Amino acid sequence: MTDSFKAKSTLNVGTKSYTYYKLKALEPTFNVSRLPYSYKVLLENLLRNEDDLTVTKSDIEAFASAKLAELPVQEIAFMPARVVLQDFTGVPCVVDFAAMRDAMKDLGGDPKKINPLCPAELVIDHSVMVDHYGSNDAFDLNAKLEFQRNKERYAFLRWGQEAFDNFAVVPPDTGIVHQVNIEFLARAVFEKDGVVYPDSCFGTDSHTTMVNGIGVLGWGVGGIEAEAAMLGQPSSMLMPEVIGVRLSGKLAEGATATDLVLTVTEMLRKRGVVEKFVEFFGPGLGNLATADRCTIANMAPEYGATCGIFPIDSETLNYLRLTGRPEEQIALVEEYAKAQGMWWTPDAPEAEYSDVLHLDLSTILPSLAGPKRPQDRVLLTDVQANFKKAFEAEQKMRPSAGPAKVNDNGTEFTLEDGAVVIAAITSCTNTSNPAVLVGAGLVAKKAREKGLKVKPWVKTSLAPGSKVVKDYLIKANLLDDLEAMGFNVVGYGCTTCIGNSGPLNEAISQAINDNKLSVSAVLSGNRNFEGRVHQDVRMNYLASPPLVVAYALAGSTNMDLSSDPIGTGSDGQPVYLKDVWPTTKEIQDTVAACLNADMFKQSYGEVFKGDERWQSISVAKSETFPWDSSSTYVQNPPYFVGMSKEAPGVQPIAGARCLALLGDSITTDHISPAGNIKKDSPGGQYLVDNGVPVAEFNSYGSRRGNHEVMMRGTFANTRIKNAMVPGVEGGFTRHLNGGASDPMPIYDAAMKYAEDGVPLVVLAGKEYGTGSSRDWAAKGTILLGVKAVISESFERIHRSNLVGMGVLPLNFTDGQSAASLGLDGNEIFDIEGLVDGAPAVTVNAKKADGELVSFKARVRIDTPKEWLYYKHGGVLNYVLRELAA
Repeated sequence: MTDSFKAKSTLNVGTKSYTYYKLKALEPTFNVSRLPYSYKVLLENLLRNEDDLTVTKSDIEAFASAKLAELPVQEIAFMPARVVLQDFTGVPCVVDFAAMRDAMKDLGGDPKKINPLCPAELVIDHSVMVDHYGSNDAFDLNAKLEFQRNKERYAFLRWGQEAFDNFAVVPPDTGIVHQVNIEFLARAVFEKDGVVYPDSCFGTDSHTTMVNGIGVLGWGVGGIEAEAAMLGQPSSMLMPEVIGVRLSGKLAEGATATDLVLTVTEMLRKRGVVEKFVEFFGPGLGNLATADRCTIANMAPEYGATCGIFPIDSETLNYLRLTGRPEEQIALVEEYAKAQGMWWTPDAPEAEYSDVLHLDLSTILPSLAGPKRPQDRVLLTDVQANFKKAFEAEQKMRPSAGPAKVNDNGTEFTLEDGAVVIAAITSCTNTSNPAVLVGAGLVAKKAREKGLKVKPWVKTSLAPGSKVVKDYLIKANLLDDLEAMGFNVVGYGCTTCIGNSGPLNEAISQAINDNKLSVSAVLSGNRNFEGRVHQDVRMNYLASPPLVVAYALAGSTNMDLSSDPIGTGSDGQPVYLKDVWPTTKEIQDTVAACLNADMFKQSYGEVFKGDERWQSISVAKSETFPWDSSSTYVQNPPYFVGMSKEAPGVQPIAGARCLALLGDSITTDHISPAGNIKKDSPGGQYLVDNGVPVAEFNSYGSRRGNHEVMMRGTFANTRIKNAMVPGVEGGFTRHLNGGASDPMPIYDAAMKYAEDGVPLVVLAGKEYGTGSSRDWAAKGTILLGVKAVISESFERIHRSNLVGMGVLPLNFTDGQSAASLGLDGNEIFDIEGLVDGAPAVTVNAKKADGELVSFKARVRIDTPKEWLYYKHGGVLNYVLRELAA
């Protein structure tokens, strides 16, 4: 490696000496101290990886001298220290690696070259579903069903663990990837072969940013970009703007970290931080525990930022010590951060930012977000009005038939619009935070003492992100109180927040559908997009765990929880929220008394071992995977079929038809749903045809190792609205060759176009691809034959994923849109001027009557490296050809 600035130095910590790349070596030529924390991490990455090819001396000089307020359009390369995966996105990554080994063999190369070059750690956390709840055996029953449903996937991952080096798997029923990351996997400062540098990571889940709360720069990427990093490919990115958020004050009595992060999400969405870094600083940092910081960092995708990072300080060390990290590692973190100017103290000079926002923590008020987007914050006092407004809008399309009398296994009640049918303490966003979990337990305790009970129509669940949560709730004598309210532990994994909420009781589900009721879910998650939590539930609100318990008691969002009684006590008197809400001191004292480092050490002591079910899975020991053609979970994908050793280059797109005309905020959930597979959908029909009973369909998320299911599930969300079939909800379109057909499933139309050799485009509005870093939203798109997506704007990760799969991302220009141009999806599209490096193209859309609509579109292939990937047909094809050569 090159070292133009003589930055390679020695760091002594205790009795050990390490090599590190000293940022101060750039001074006094460059004023490095003014840079934000995140920029120092990026700059160190450039210094350490300087090679005169990917990173040059001029790259480093340009970065070190950049003015944050006037950033140049400068490409930089970033190489993360490690990669973290969850199983929904991790299984397809390992499938791709296995397929690449086969393809490498076909190209005459060595299959063993396909191997992670940096540590990759996969946590199986997205497969548990809440089939059983409200009982002490719920966890065991759900775990048993999880293994029955996912045995093929788990056997495949066991094979991968044996076949690949640098690849470790955290078995099921252990925790949620991001919580496991902050509590165990994250190093804060990384050491490899005697060289120390900032820990950093890519993750195949957008909420990888949670690790930003302990000073680790990391963000969510698509599986394809993660695979490239695992194969030693640096990630190309433009020098990002850094929006500083200056925090002051401290949270007032009654406010929680959840209320804070919902406020931050709303504020930053209004500012607009997509493709930008967000960095928190200011005197208020000293009043935020690391768990609160991690909650804020977790929801960076919800406010749209690439990351939401906090610097390393004494509070970071407190957290590392609490979670059982070795003292030697903690000392290394402190000394390294201080040596590099990455250590924060209250009197530290404030860095230079692209822009600065201000937030006084004392102004935070109890809040929820919903009913359809995490950035739509609503004050607790306004939830009823918010519900009524959303309900009125629903009535125009889907009028309710009013209250329904329900007999649910002998319990009779009336189910009304606004009823809370799901109340879930779920998601690492909040279950990683002891303060809000203890707060929920104290609400349950006080409610139990007053004789309150959860309403009979509410499905309750507690799904912590690690086993430590149960340990400290037991020690605090609060788990019994939560269980008395129906909040039994149902699993350690990502449940309701990802759509693994499981079925509602049949009588309740039937009443909702027969009467077209608009019912609610209240969950402590980070996502509440349409159709995500449960297909029967149309109103979804994010809330703190204590408020989740309170809404389970109240049973409705069509009430004012801040002033109306949440129930009637055993003494016959009304009980209000203020009667069961704990004080900040009660929460803090309880946390201090019930939480210690030994809990973390014990919980993570044999974290990779797994239980008897995991250990009993038989593993195929082979260099390449023995594919089973009868498997409905794992199949060899067709990405590399017929691949030549030469790149195909930029291919023309002409005579294309529109597959879907979509609106604003189309999420990756809309494009590639993770939840239930409907029997009458193309994906469901495929499973039926392959002998899979409906009861064993599992979810789209669990089937991501099988492209046949996932292609059929692309654009199959039950709530997606394609303007080409007005008034129809779900994944339908019209086939236009030979005249417009009746509405048909998008998959069926795509296959008809493929038979005729017709390329496809998708038209969309603003923020296309919002949400999870779901590579199947891009993989499914290319496999359906879509060559280009033309939108008003893209969310960061999905745009990158499209390029990574060889799909052309284009943006309308000059404020234009499909609507302003009069496009209705019935046109034939030709794209002119598409050549290597083209900043823009001309799109000619020919209407059925012969009228030609021409418009300019900006090409969103943003870097030379992305153009290289695109010319190869995708990043994996590029890496394969490079390794084979």
